Amino acid sequence: MDSDYSAIPNDSHVELQAQNEPQDFASQQRFLFSDDGNWEKELMIPRDVDDDDVDSDFDDYNLILSKPQGHKDQSGIPGAVFNLTTTIIGAGMMALPATMKVLGIVLGLALMIIIGILSEISVEMLIKYAVLCKAKSYGEVVEVAMGRTARVLSQICIIINNAGVLVVYLIIIGDVMSGSLHHHHHGVLDQWLGHGFWDHRKILVLVIMVLFLAPLCSLNRIDSLSITSAASVALAVVFVVVCLGVALIRLVEGKIKSPKMSIDFESKRTILDLLVVIPVISNAYVCHFNVQPIYNELEGRSPQKMNKVVRITTLICIMVYASTATSGFLLFGKYTESDILTNFDKSLGIRYSTALNYIVRIGYVLHLVLVFPVIHFSLRDTVDNLVFHGSAPLVESKRRSLALTLVLLVLIYLGSTVIPNIWTAFKYTGATTAVSLGFTFPALIALRIGEQEKGLRLSMGQKCVSWSMLILAVIVSVAGTVGNIIYSIQTESDD
Repeated sequence: MDSDYSAIPNDSHVELQAQNEPQDFASQQRFLFSDDGNWEKELMIPRDVDDDDVDSDFDDYNLILSKPQGHKDQSGIPGAVFNLTTTIIGAGMMALPATMKVLGIVLGLALMIIIGILSEISVEMLIKYAVLCKAKSYGEVVEVAMGRTARVLSQICIIINNAGVLVVYLIIIGDVMSGSLHHHHHGVLDQWLGHGFWDHRKILVLVIMVLFLAPLCSLNRIDSLSITSAASVALAVVFVVVCLGVALIRLVEGKIKSPKMSIDFESKRTILDLLVVIPVISNAYVCHFNVQPIYNELEGRSPQKMNKVVRITTLICIMVYASTATSGFLLFGKYTESDILTNFDKSLGIRYSTALNYIVRIGYVLHLVLVFPVIHFSLRDTVDNLVFHGSAPLVESKRRSLALTLVLLVLIYLGSTVIPNIWTAFKYTGATTAVSLGFTFPALIALRIGEQEKGLRLSMGQKCVSWSMLILAVIVSVAGTVGNIIYSIQTESDD
């Protein structure tokens, strides 16, 4: 008998969708898994056990892949580590030495380690429930746990956070290459070539966007950026090595004064300073919006494998952040700027100082150029999912992808011409969107799903961690926002 239907290839994955949106967690699970009643089998969960025996240690189960292992579009652990590390280590690193100026070395290092560990825990929570829900993005797992309104809110947070970060990248590039009039720092091109059109930072940033950033941002797959991500991590390491080396040389030569070791609790502005600085450190670790895209393209993906990626990445980032913040503060002390790169336009007091200054500044500008498309990838996908929800995947529509890329780059460029410095951007996004994405939503997802499905109930320890993370996030968000407003008002009145 003739038929108009063709056979489905064995390596394809078909997902049936119901017309009505499921209202409870159990039905949403079956909605997201293939509609054959065997969603437990896909998770390798045996049917002959009670729900109470299915503990929340979901990492013990392997997910059956929708693609064969070794697929050409998949990346290994090194590529995933590079992409996730690149997502984290960006402009936030440049603001960390300034946090040392407020906190002192001891408290500053302690907070960087604690917030880094908490961020790693929250990412593992997100991975666990995203795989369980078979979600392909941050917004999807939020929707399963808390509904469509929460998904939209999380997507708005990602858009604001990522757009703010990309604006900061352009500000730093402009500061380094064209100089900063506000802080009276000279740009690299000004020192090399004298005065010229490159003194106009808006023109220079526009040229860099057109020639370098736009081509990289037009790529449709995040694994296509693995090589550039590896190069960006290498450039960040070069920056850290140079800063540490110069700081050690000056320390041995006795050219560094005794640094501030702890916060000055006698100062009236101590609490206010803390409220401003903690969101800046929190912002430096946010990578949650890129976790799912990286997981989706991980070769032989499983929660255990992705957790390994996350732990390696967190260790790298804590080491890089601690080294950068400490060495930068030792070098410049009370004169440390909110963007540490702007401090590298003067003599460092050692041999080859000029050459080292150029290596540091140009190297990190190249790093930001390579990081930019990784952050932009999640921004574009989130905007597409929010505006064109239900449409074909963005990777299948090159015209829509290019149009979104163009619009976003234009808006980001305009934003970089309005925001005065990176500290202003980081202290507000850190207290709002960064804290929400990094801690509030992951904690709510764990608590919500653990409450709805008894087979996934959290242990007492997991509940304590989730509630502690949620309470801490709310306190940092509310107090940080209020503190930033008061701090800004006082600073303006002092000026």
